[in-house]
Amino acid sequence: MKKTLLFGLLAGSLMLSATSCSNPDYKTDENVTVKPLEYLAPADTTGGKVDPANREINALNATEDIKKMQPVM
Repeated sequence: MKKTLLFGLLAGSLMLSATSCSNPDYKTDENVTVKPLEYLAPADTTGGKVDPANREINALNATEDIKKMQPVM
């Protein structure tokens, strides 16, 4: 008898808590449009110069880079 009473009280409290959580003012059927976030373009701080890290990798550029890395004697 005590176990069934305990289960009944538990079920009743769960039903009451579930109904109290619903909000009648909240509408789920609204038409919401989703658009991607718009990021501003980063400011050009190079002054129009080409970034050496973004150069094409070829033999000529590689030799120039190696010459720049060599110590000058």
